[in-house]
Amino acid sequence: MSSVIRHRLFWPLVALALLLLVNLFKKPDFFAISVINGNLHGSLIDIALNGAPLMLVALGMTLVIATGGIDLSVGSVVAISGAIACFYISGQPDQNSLSAVLIAVALALAASLVLGAWNGVLVARFGIQPIIATLILLVAGRGIAQLITSGQIITINSAPYKIISGFWLGLPVVVPIAAVMVGFTALLTRRTALGLLVESVGGNAEASRLVGIRSATLKIMAYGFSALCAGIAGLMVSSNISAADGNSAGLWIELDAILAVVIGGTSLLGGRFYLGGTVIGALIIQSLTTTILTMGVPSQGTMVFKAVVVIIVCLLPVIRKVRSTRVEATS
Repeated sequence: MSSVIRHRLFWPLVALALLLLVNLFKKPDFFAISVINGNLHGSLIDIALNGAPLMLVALGMTLVIATGGIDLSVGSVVAISGAIACFYISGQPDQNSLSAVLIAVALALAASLVLGAWNGVLVARFGIQPIIATLILLVAGRGIAQLITSGQIITINSAPYKIISGFWLGLPVVVPIAAVMVGFTALLTRRTALGLLVESVGGNAEASRLVGIRSATLKIMAYGFSALCAGIAGLMVSSNISAADGNSAGLWIELDAILAVVIGGTSLLGGRFYLGGTVIGALIIQSLTTTILTMGVPSQGTMVFKAVVVIIVCLLPVIRKVRSTRVEATS
């Protein structure tokens, strides 16, 4: 039993279970899942649907943090990705053209990769502090998104593009997309040496460089992957509302992503990272948002309530560690 409690995912799982139970207490049919037109619907499905973009952004953020960096620009990349896709589709004579939608998606993801590589180059090649390098794109990227949309909300009516936020085999399409990305990342980082190299760079970049590890290349790859995940999330967000909003799309998602990573057990100092913990952390953040709505917390106090709960979740393992240290010291 003690080994279970000491597991790094124990307290995040407890926090997630408590949040779900609070929702169940306030809303007795919270766990109910119904089938409408062959698709699954319910509060749990909504959490998975709305939490998928955050999960993807947090997934990319995990690898960046593992290298000892941080990426504050992911929210802007979300906005840029959605803006590029919707702008291209809106200019087509036939918005239902599958080829046009595929080109729009490719352009959005390519732009995201370029932006991520730009962040990586600033950090790894020019030696700019990650928080400063990504802060540049956080500000400039939001402006780029608004320039693409001309400061307006671009609304489209494209059935193929809507598929991204639609349903497949009864489940929201975003759920298998997120699952595939998580599985691919886990396979790449845990079944190859890549994960070990990333952790090595995050633990001591200079020592890694001296033993022949291309730390700069790994950092650029990490930032590129983070932006790619944010770009996919941007497609999900814009597809869900069939519109691109350069001003509010992805706003503050970078903070939620960082919280999800930290709650999942990955240290902000870099080194070891835990993808499973990140997934649970993202579900906690999304469940917390649902809990706030269920409990009827006034909109003015939403952010405060969210911050308090996150602090408690982060403090639980720290308190446990302090107690175990005291017990060992006395014995």
